[in-house]
Amino acid sequence: MNITGESLARVIKRFKGKKILVVGDLILDHYIFGEVDRVSPEAPVPVVWANTEKFVGGGAVNVALNLIELGAEVYLCGVIGDGHYGKVLLSLIKDKNINTSLIIHDKNRPTTLKTRIVAQHQQVVRLDWESKDFLSPEVNSRVLNKIKKEMDSFDGIIIEDYGKGVINPELVDVLVRESKNKEKVVTVDPKEEHFDYYQNVTAMTPNLKEAQIAAGMKIRSLDDVDLVGSRIMHKLQPKALLVTMGESGMKLFQEDGKTYHIPTYALEVYDVTGAGDTVISVYTLSLASGASFVEAAVISNCAAGIVVEKLGAATTTKPELMERVKSEGVFKIKG
Repeated sequence: MNITGESLARVIKRFKGKKILVVGDLILDHYIFGEVDRVSPEAPVPVVWANTEKFVGGGAVNVALNLIELGAEVYLCGVIGDGHYGKVLLSLIKDKNINTSLIIHDKNRPTTLKTRIVAQHQQVVRLDWESKDFLSPEVNSRVLNKIKKEMDSFDGIIIEDYGKGVINPELVDVLVRESKNKEKVVTVDPKEEHFDYYQNVTAMTPNLKEAQIAAGMKIRSLDDVDLVGSRIMHKLQPKALLVTMGESGMKLFQEDGKTYHIPTYALEVYDVTGAGDTVISVYTLSLASGASFVEAAVISNCAAGIVVEKLGAATTTKPELMERVKSEGVFKIKG
């Protein structure tokens, strides 16, 4: 199968103004930078002289940031605590023009915070403040009621599961049922332990490790990926399954039994951080903009190729993505 860059560019042009809901775990990434020049006299650990800190939105927030950069209108739904860090995270989200009307405050739950202490460009330690308990029935009902009221507004829904308690079986069941009734695209960036939740979604985008866990088998070579994919398709019955395989590209499985291999389009790989967030963002936005499953896979693979060429949890922009698909000319996809 051949797909032209011009046809993909037409899909990307339709990104602007698409309304995407991102439901999932909201995370505040906190970085403390400093230097080490001695070992503590109290214990055999380095003493870090801290001199800089920064806060960045992580988890479902990073998915929302990817979508904003591509011209979408983004609604973010999740739970934060009432304390200082919840206020910091909410401020970061609002600064990026992401709609926060569906974010719930829970005074009984901490804002998920990941503090990384970095010295001489090396992470010394990471501290996590979080709750992995499911939302209380009352908070879960508040989340679902807010989503139901706005459901008609969305062109697509992303379930972003980091295992911090927001994504639960009832919430996924309602989202999938409501999405199907209203013919909305609903996609999942899965958590390994939660694969049984994700029945009948439009598409899933696990990496190879996650896919093996979902299939209950460990592969010996990439030739076995087809067996992994067929097991997941039979078990969970999504319309499409996109397995990301790093340097080996992606493998797309469709409910009609067709499979496609999409090679990687990265020029240089510097940092794979955040590539999965880019894939689910661009894949969903492409489907919501009228792309086929194959076209959406190629566009998202191009986007991932751009972000791994950057350092850190990067995003790509609409002009960058447009330039990349056009520069490739014709994409030859093996079925």
